[in-house]
Amino acid sequence: MEECIFCKIANGLMPCMKVYEDEKTIAFDDIHPVTPVHTLVIPKRHIPTLLDVGTEEMDYLSAMVTAVQEVARIKGIDQRGFKVVINCNEEGGQVIYHLHMHVLGGRRLTLKDKLV
Repeated sequence: MEECIFCKIANGLMPCMKVYEDEKTIAFDDIHPVTPVHTLVIPKRHIPTLLDVGTEEMDYLSAMVTAVQEVARIKGIDQRGFKVVINCNEEGGQVIYHLHMHVLGGRRLTLKDKLV
């Protein structure tokens, strides 16, 4: 996907503040953080939304969960606690149509927080 900003990041065509990377995922700090720790985890394969994850993409979803765990350890929020958010489609708050997880933490989070 030539126009997808996350594909450009995954392919090394755009810079990012990389936190973690493996063969299927890359994690980087959000440029507009809403919490002290706000890291995005994306698959290196273009998958538009959570609804587009089929059997062939399950290994990417699994790799994303592993990446979230690593990000939590790297950022020092694994023991304190954190939130993981996936927005899906317009009414779910999705802005960039490349599957991504927001890893949020660094302070006490509540249900009243407008996080992403």
